[in-house]
Amino acid sequence: MQCSACGAEYLEDAVFCAKCGHNLKGEATPTAPAAPGSEAPSASLAERFRNLSGSGKDDDEEEVSLWKGGYSAKAMMGGWLICGVASALLIAATVFFPAAWFVLIPLLFLAWIYAACVLAYRKMSVKYELTTQRFVHKSGVLRRTSDRLEVIDIDDVTYSQGLIERMVNVGSIRISSSDRTHPELVLIGIEDVRIVADTIDEVRRKERRRRGLHIEAV
Repeated sequence: MQCSACGAEYLEDAVFCAKCGHNLKGEATPTAPAAPGSEAPSASLAERFRNLSGSGKDDDEEEVSLWKGGYSAKAMMGGWLICGVASALLIAATVFFPAAWFVLIPLLFLAWIYAACVLAYRKMSVKYELTTQRFVHKSGVLRRTSDRLEVIDIDDVTYSQGLIERMVNVGSIRISSSDRTHPELVLIGIEDVRIVADTIDEVRRKERRRRGLHIEAV
């Protein structure tokens, strides 16, 4: 009898062709039993390789933006109050000293213009963004500089508030890290300062736990 695959002669009771190994009885090729203690082949080995090469699932985690912010106008509430009190005093002075109005009124306008310029500069000069992996700090008006700080490098996060800042729910955040460019980064005029500081700290802790588990798995 001849093999239908290669045409070689074979005995009638043969199950496989001696030349090409074709299944002569139409049965599936038997699979040799796995040796005791052996692991599953390709899938686990491929997973192991991805982990060792740093391209596993954890490292491919999508970076998600958690918070964006900048300087809040509420942070200048103290300055606005000072300008208001100064304005009232200057207006009162013009009542008692009418001849001085041409000096006091320009000073009043200069005070408010100065405060408005400071606010505009602070709002335009700094932008912040927190993601699940990095903290991005952008500064400058005409020339913009962007610094990226890995959240895993952050060592400590603290925040502070003055009396008026507590009333309007703003404050400053201090970030201490092992980053060479900005070992200490101070964020001023941050609205909802406690929530933002807690979020940065939680992301830092989560990223360190994730990296630690990944290293243990490798």
